[in-house]
Amino acid sequence: MNQEEKRLYLIRTLLDEQPAYRDTQIPAEPAEQKRLLRSLVNVRMPGKISADFLRIQDEYLQEESRRKGITDLSELPPIEPGIYLWQGDITTLRCDAIVNAANSGMTGCYRPCHNCIDNCIHTWAGIQLRNYCAGIMEKQGHEEPTGQAKITPAFNLPCKYVIHTVGPIVSGPLTEEHETLLASCYSSCLALCAENNIRSIAFCCISTGLFGFPQQRAAEIAIQTVRQYRKKTNISDAERYQTNNTPEVIFNVFKDDDYRIYRDLLG
Repeated sequence: MNQEEKRLYLIRTLLDEQPAYRDTQIPAEPAEQKRLLRSLVNVRMPGKISADFLRIQDEYLQEESRRKGITDLSELPPIEPGIYLWQGDITTLRCDAIVNAANSGMTGCYRPCHNCIDNCIHTWAGIQLRNYCAGIMEKQGHEEPTGQAKITPAFNLPCKYVIHTVGPIVSGPLTEEHETLLASCYSSCLALCAENNIRSIAFCCISTGLFGFPQQRAAEIAIQTVRQYRKKTNISDAERYQTNNTPEVIFNVFKDDDYRIYRDLLG
């Protein structure tokens, strides 16, 4: 199968799963087909699917990622020892782990083609990620508390792991509790790195955007928490490489104003 054939197979399989969608007309334009496929993946509830579907989905997503272009951590210059600043699509970054700004349900964003990072990560990882997260949450038996984190495989993303953390939602004045919870998101992710021998982690701008945390203060907390963690676990570069105690950190931004904020704060 070529990419178009794989895409049509995936669309038809997902349409056939849901009786309400079976009469949906598949558009002729590739861009519209891709949008339909993403929408169907986004709204699909966790559940089993055939091994053939997963094989073809994986081949399709990995080829699409290759066409988008993948950025390797080794290509990035550090802005200070062990810390990087990179503006781009986090789903195209090859490092050990990327951070997902998740909601408390932890199974992704169900809004079709929504442009939040949670939606993008689940879209490009494939439906295995939602199923895996659903298994974690079923075992846990309650929503994920704000400020904590969970680690999963990355499936079809170029990284190895996804670390999902639930940031605070700011709907009114910023409080000290909001700030403490945001710092906890970063420290929880770093703790998972130590537990899982992760040597590099890319942080998105947790809790900004739709979650309402002011960008400037969020960046200050992110940088401060990471620097404090690195200082606390300060060892030589040779020891760090062998023990994986302190991972290299990439601050990933997407918007120009976030890039300017982090650049100014990092110097």
